[in-house]
Amino acid sequence: MISQIVKDRLISIVGFENVDDSKAGRLVYSYDATPQFQSLPDIIVSPRNTQEIAQIVKLCSEFKIPIVPRGSGTNLCAGTCPTEGGLVLLFKHMNQIIDIDEENLTITVQPGIITLDMIHAVEAKGLFYPPDPSSMKISTIGGNINENSGGLRGLKYGVTRDYVLALEVVLPNGDIIRPGGKLAKDVAGYDLTRLFVGSEGTLGIITEATLKLIPMPETKKTMLALFQDIEAAARSVSKIIANRIIPTTLEFLDQPTLIAVEDFANIGLPTNVKAVLLIEQDGSKDVVDKDMEKIATLCLEENAESVEIAKSEEEADALRTARRVALSALARLKPTTILEDATVPRSEIAKMVRSINEIAEKYQLNICTFGHAGDGNLHPTCLTDVRNTEEIERVEQAFAEIFEKAIDLGGTITGEHGVGVMKAPYLEWKLGKEGISAMKAIKTGFDPLNIMNPGKVFAKDSRKRVVIST
Repeated sequence: MISQIVKDRLISIVGFENVDDSKAGRLVYSYDATPQFQSLPDIIVSPRNTQEIAQIVKLCSEFKIPIVPRGSGTNLCAGTCPTEGGLVLLFKHMNQIIDIDEENLTITVQPGIITLDMIHAVEAKGLFYPPDPSSMKISTIGGNINENSGGLRGLKYGVTRDYVLALEVVLPNGDIIRPGGKLAKDVAGYDLTRLFVGSEGTLGIITEATLKLIPMPETKKTMLALFQDIEAAARSVSKIIANRIIPTTLEFLDQPTLIAVEDFANIGLPTNVKAVLLIEQDGSKDVVDKDMEKIATLCLEENAESVEIAKSEEEADALRTARRVALSALARLKPTTILEDATVPRSEIAKMVRSINEIAEKYQLNICTFGHAGDGNLHPTCLTDVRNTEEIERVEQAFAEIFEKAIDLGGTITGEHGVGVMKAPYLEWKLGKEGISAMKAIKTGFDPLNIMNPGKVFAKDSRKRVVIST
């Protein structure tokens, strides 16, 4: 628990109205979007600037109080669940655009800004910020950076890491550093900027970010390819890439996901097919037309039932929205929805889809699959009920096999959701003991007191997930 002395000092730093240790307030921030994980923090603090954060961190260091930086809590690996109590740090006051630099094609923002709000501000200037996580309507840039978020456009444009040029970071001792800059080239020392991206709040607190922008593409087209064979759809993905075409978006949805999405969104999606590919290309008109024509031919060669191009931007946007609401649609069907991500080389997509279906059948589970097929990042999603302990045990065994299969195919246990608590038991499978030791050395070097989001990334039990309650 937080002593009255510490609470009074926190109030002196940020003001009485920005400190909350009520039971209701603590409950609100005791969980994130991850099923099965909940743990009460001791106190919630909302700083107004970087200097206040530095003072808070120095205080927490003095009293060895855990700190959990938190955006909107949309992450799916229990990364912002305060599993060891302590202080949850909110950025609701630090949500502004500091600068849009059209000469250097950059935007500098505070961590609490909503991703989509920032994207709209950039597009109003005729510029483009490509990373587009499905949660972008509510997720924050700080959260995106901490989780190295991906999105539908990741195949062509990359992920958040590829657009972070500079950061302002408060270290676990309260020092402030500013790695990076508005530069096309910079090899002065270790690349600390990239080290903090995807670090899940375990190394420091990001208080400002400068992000790269690019010119808005000239045009784009969106296509829906329908298949009666899931593996044919998966083979089409590999075939498109093998023909040296890199679409902006290349998404996969299986039939159960289609049915749930159509019931949820009512946009006229076909539900009588086994799978669809949502494909989008952007760029110059000539290139887009040529690529989409070739993609259609490749899909038809793999026995696509039909290939249709959206007739308007409204229709195209409806198709993109359908993919983005897949999780919300599926979550309506059962009390508990466990969405995972496993990534394999693009050439192994068909094998991975087949394996997911075989594993689901083996454990008698309802697993729907959708995801960023173009970059090999699939989201097997199990519809279950946490109250059914016997079924939950089968769910855990099934996902363990899915992760193992992904690694066997040259893949990884997570492509964009992060490690947090959920994937920590499996991290050693991917990195080996030596890799874990190297990561722990980095963690200890930055955070010797282990106050920054403790209990994340490194598993206490290397074979079983830990479920934490209030």
